[in-house]
Amino acid sequence: MAQLLLVRHGQASFGASDYDKLSDLGVDQSRALGRWWAQSGLGIDSMVSGDMLRHRETADGVREAFPDATELHIDSGFNEYDFQDVMLRYRPDFAEGGVMRRLVAEKSNPKQAFQELFSQATARWMDAGDSGEYEESWPAFRDRVVAAARRIIEDDSRRVTAVFTSGGPIGALVQWVLGLDNLQMQSLNWVIANSSVTGVIYRPGQISLSYFNNFAHLQQTGDRSFISYR
Repeated sequence: MAQLLLVRHGQASFGASDYDKLSDLGVDQSRALGRWWAQSGLGIDSMVSGDMLRHRETADGVREAFPDATELHIDSGFNEYDFQDVMLRYRPDFAEGGVMRRLVAEKSNPKQAFQELFSQATARWMDAGDSGEYEESWPAFRDRVVAAARRIIEDDSRRVTAVFTSGGPIGALVQWVLGLDNLQMQSLNWVIANSSVTGVIYRPGQISLSYFNNFAHLQQTGDRSFISYR
């Protein structure tokens, strides 16, 4: 059987002016994954990345620590959805600079407050279907990501492919493989750790989830601060 190894990007710069860039921790997480793969003797036949900076920087960190890394191919089909569009359709007042940041900062647990807002906004996006309200609808996003995965699956020359992407595409692909509803998919999406790996195995006419959200390469450090979700 062939495999897709779906890698969520390392920690990005949450709260900074450019979220898309990895934090210092995100770079370290990526290198830890590369070392883990190198130590395990894993053979990877191809590497594919979305074209977002955090995807490519994660791939670069892994490749730096993984001597057998292959050439990196870019496929924007694995890009994350437009977070800003999803949030602004839910709360148009967030278009005013600093409104969301101030609202979250006023709460006793800012990270939890942001998660609740984000969860409500994405639920609204999913419920909207193909209404045309969003720049990219939830069904269109899901179809885009599945099409990108199919491009790899239908190429018989690729036996083990590492895909560097985001939590949204990983959640959408797990939903596709397992036939989950949107609520189940959304609950999974919140627990995907930075730089974690989700394995999908396939052969003609069959595709299965092998494992989900493996971050043993972070756990082995013995440092809980190495594990992050946002």
